[in-house]
Amino acid sequence: MPTDCPTSFTIFWDELYENVNELLLTFAKANVLLCIDNHKGKDMNAKTPDHLLANTAPKSKWKDPKRYLWMLSPAIPAIGVAALSAYAIAPKKLRALAWVGPALVHGVIPALDRLVGQDKSNPPDDAVQDLENDKYYGRVVKAFVPLQYTATFMGAYLASRKNTPVSDYIGLTLSIGALNGIGINTAHELGHKHDKASRLLAMAALAPTAYTHFAVEHNFGHHKRAATPEDPASSRMGESFWKFLPRTVIGGFKSAIEIEKERLARKGKSFWSTENELLQGWAMTGALFATTTLLFGRRSIPFMVGQAAYGASLLEVINYVEHYGLKREKLANGKYERTAPTHSWNSNHIVTNLVLYQLQRHSDHHAHPSRSFQALRHFEKAPQLPAGYASMLLPAYVPSLWYKLMDERVIEHYNGDLSKINMDPDEKGFLLQKYAPLAKRIQQEKQPATVIEETTETEKAA
Repeated sequence: MPTDCPTSFTIFWDELYENVNELLLTFAKANVLLCIDNHKGKDMNAKTPDHLLANTAPKSKWKDPKRYLWMLSPAIPAIGVAALSAYAIAPKKLRALAWVGPALVHGVIPALDRLVGQDKSNPPDDAVQDLENDKYYGRVVKAFVPLQYTATFMGAYLASRKNTPVSDYIGLTLSIGALNGIGINTAHELGHKHDKASRLLAMAALAPTAYTHFAVEHNFGHHKRAATPEDPASSRMGESFWKFLPRTVIGGFKSAIEIEKERLARKGKSFWSTENELLQGWAMTGALFATTTLLFGRRSIPFMVGQAAYGASLLEVINYVEHYGLKREKLANGKYERTAPTHSWNSNHIVTNLVLYQLQRHSDHHAHPSRSFQALRHFEKAPQLPAGYASMLLPAYVPSLWYKLMDERVIEHYNGDLSKINMDPDEKGFLLQKYAPLAKRIQQEKQPATVIEETTETEKAA
């Protein structure tokens, strides 16, 4: 049925459908039993084969309680458009609206996360396929892109006006940068789909931040090397965000070029082929920047460059948070173990999950990259952050605060075994010396529990 019906009609038709469906299933089961009865000579006690009844099992009645709350993500650029419209009408009285982006990202969303809390619930297994097949969720993600571009052009126009104060210019730049930074996450969701339309929309969402190479490097580089020292997008314990930033930007760019070169070479094509996705993405960014310059003049150039830099930095600070200090073990054959729930930092804070399409359920995303956001699951064994991703952005900018929040969590995650941690090689000696007493204490605290578990297992075996 159409997904845009009023809620009351939706409930009515859902209930009617369920009732009719149950009647049909009962009728189908009766027919199966009747066929078996006739086939076996009317043996009323004959056992029904399971495979004959498999298709008549009732589907899950589970309904996504957050179905319409997922609209919060495309609501972000809609809020941006509304704020910019109000600012355009009354720029002197409503100057604060120029800063709506940073206010949302660093203030409103973290505050709502604390107020609303967490949700650890998972959809039942028999509902996952229906969730994946429901086109409503895909439309929610795609709705972000046209609103994103509307806000970007509005921001470029307002920033380019001669009477726009410098402080407002900076605020507008950061606001649109924040919006397009969230747009990278929209591109992340779309980029893991296999249809051309989703891939093109992913590139379009990345174009404002000039980060279209992310669609190549993330899918075929990061997902292969996540939580290893070789991955430029996985941060190391003792590595500040400011040290990580140039490493991940340069490393990710180089990785994307190598991946695309190898892909095209396998097809017998050169890097300069029209099939090169990097060239396609760079062309989209060039066209967007050229269009804003033609429409709004040279004053829009610093705006576009500044918002792109800030938006891309938001992606990289999230990358910094997602795998900090976590490491996959290297096996005897020289390869790394498979990515597990223990190799990503997760969070179940509801509001950030609604805005970022459950990116915080990062472990399940790495386990099933093509799984849609609405079906991602929480794992009890996955390491949990002290707050949502949005709340962790500002602490990540302050190394001393970040280390205080996270280093002990990393060590506890590995039960005090410092050898299992992905450490910054330049800081490894210092970290081993600094955290040796803490690691020893954690190991001593864990040891009694380990002994009890081993004793219980021995008793069970006996």
